[in-house]
Amino acid sequence: MIDELGKNESSCRKPDDSVDGTVVAGTVVECAKPGATSAIDAAADASAKDSAAMMETFIRGMPKVELHLHIEGTLMPELQIQLAKRNGMMSKLRHKTVEDLRGAYNFEDLAAFLNLYYEGCSVLLNEVDFYDLTAAYLENARRNNVRHVEIFFDPQAHTSRGVPFDAIVNGIHQALVDGEAKHGITSRLIMSFLRNLPADDAMATLEEALPHADKIYAVGLDSNELGNPPEKFRRVFDRAREEGGFLAVAHAGEEGPPSYIRGALDALHVARIDHGVRCMEDPDLVQRLVEGRIPLTVCPLSNVKLRVFGSMEEHNLKDMLHRGLCVTVNSDDPAYFGGFMNDNYLVGTVLLHILVHFDFDPLVLCSHQWITWL
Repeated sequence: MIDELGKNESSCRKPDDSVDGTVVAGTVVECAKPGATSAIDAAADASAKDSAAMMETFIRGMPKVELHLHIEGTLMPELQIQLAKRNGMMSKLRHKTVEDLRGAYNFEDLAAFLNLYYEGCSVLLNEVDFYDLTAAYLENARRNNVRHVEIFFDPQAHTSRGVPFDAIVNGIHQALVDGEAKHGITSRLIMSFLRNLPADDAMATLEEALPHADKIYAVGLDSNELGNPPEKFRRVFDRAREEGGFLAVAHAGEEGPPSYIRGALDALHVARIDHGVRCMEDPDLVQRLVEGRIPLTVCPLSNVKLRVFGSMEEHNLKDMLHRGLCVTVNSDDPAYFGGFMNDNYLVGTVLLHILVHFDFDPLVLCSHQWITWL
């Protein structure tokens, strides 16, 4: 359309047929004269940049709820090096500088990411380490205008190295308490079981968690999805619900098939699915999720970084919203995937158009629904 205006002088003449100029997005451009096309294009570009800047300002200032956040995945390279030095761990790190660490964040799949993720976990040894990690995340959350966050932690990644369970949960919990007082950010703590480990290991972890039921609100399931269906942890989740009074969520349908989502709903009785993007391959499952208003915590940057989708243009978030699914936007492991909450909302014009089209309503309503449910 713009090119045609630049090429056809009759299309932009004034009623008196004088060809002196017109206004496009606040910029006067001459019609049907040399350079007209480039001038109009420049004006259109300026208008687009203004709109993008306005949208970015709006998103950065918008209050947000984060429902899918792994605290170990917020370990920024700078803090990882700092903790490694403090704990005498530098000799055990493959990547010994911030630059080397950032250069390693190029993953082929979930398994490749998890290898680096667990290496990062190795610098977390003491209660103060978990406190500092959580406090640093809350500072980032404040800058992203996050008002409520639900945080996963992976105790098995640490107790397997000899770190006491009490040190893990007490450090995180105290930082959350202090963070609410300092930043006004409310929070809930979700203990995740590593699905690549035996169910008996998860049961032992649950045993350690029961005395901390006042600090932990829910149990979840994460790590390598393929080959580790939810049904493997049925007994663990049953006991968590019966003895700990814990609520239940689970990662499903990220790399794993739609049947894993069904398994999480039927075997684990979860009220929320973390990720869930592969539900779109099963129309009956989609209908069930829509009718049940079951929230799906989608992580755009994570999905692209881990190559669940080749690009944001290929992401199915738009289709999920159009089908009436209850979807929220989250950052997952922001230190590794290149962005916290604002970045996930601003991850390209495709996502912006989706959010504008829906007036943000599904995202806001679903986030509120989850808080109310807790």
